[in-house]
Amino acid sequence: MHYDPVKNIFARFIKSNPVLRKVFYSLLNLFFLRSWYIRRVLKKIIPSIKTTNPEIFDAGTGFGQYAYFIAKKFPQVKILAVDIKEDYLNDASEFFKKVNLKNVEFKIDDLTKINYENKFDLILCVDVMEHIEDDVSVLKNFYRALKSGGYLVINTPSSFGGSDAQDEKDESFIGEHFRNGYSKEEMFEKLKMAGFNSFDGFYTYGLWGDKAWRIGIKYPMLMLNLSKLFLIILPIYYLLTLPFFILMNYLDTKSKIKVGTGLIVISQK
Repeated sequence: MHYDPVKNIFARFIKSNPVLRKVFYSLLNLFFLRSWYIRRVLKKIIPSIKTTNPEIFDAGTGFGQYAYFIAKKFPQVKILAVDIKEDYLNDASEFFKKVNLKNVEFKIDDLTKINYENKFDLILCVDVMEHIEDDVSVLKNFYRALKSGGYLVINTPSSFGGSDAQDEKDESFIGEHFRNGYSKEEMFEKLKMAGFNSFDGFYTYGLWGDKAWRIGIKYPMLMLNLSKLFLIILPIYYLLTLPFFILMNYLDTKSKIKVGTGLIVISQK
């Protein structure tokens, strides 16, 4: 099962309408538990940055939902949002112009080849590292790009079954991952190799988050991969399941998770 074709359906749907895109961002923030955690981390870190106009690097911006959140919540920041998907970047750039958010720049860039030095106060990298073979080189690039004292925030599936990426071949829910994910120990070791000495991390998607992921994301995506006609019954499906799904997401954020299928790591240069 492949995730990108389904994402592309939504990308086409929201392409030209700013209102639909805002609604889409709100739904991403509601449905994807990682967004609950990432926004919480950002709301804690960004106010602690002493720079008057912090510079933030959104490494693998995708639809641009985190750049939008940061730009709206913290209008004093400057954001460089990059990705390798030109169509996603063009659509996001056009949307930001329409809503008059001028503190975000979009650019095509390959994280294995970036060459910034002492430029950013914060680098955000959400669900990207698991797609990259030479991940240590990317982490070294991030280290070089950060200012002294700058933060790196990484979200990735964990090696304990994140997003069902451990399934083999075409049975994998996320077919485009290069690796299943990381344990905290493995990511810490790679951060050391890149030059970082200060880091912390925690698992997400514990018992409740994993169940919420399956009910709210995985099973609907599987249905859509079988037939796009399932779009017709999705509203009924979510009408029945949404309260339970949201409650499970909330319970996950309030739980002490020893081992989960998601991982967030925060490093400082």
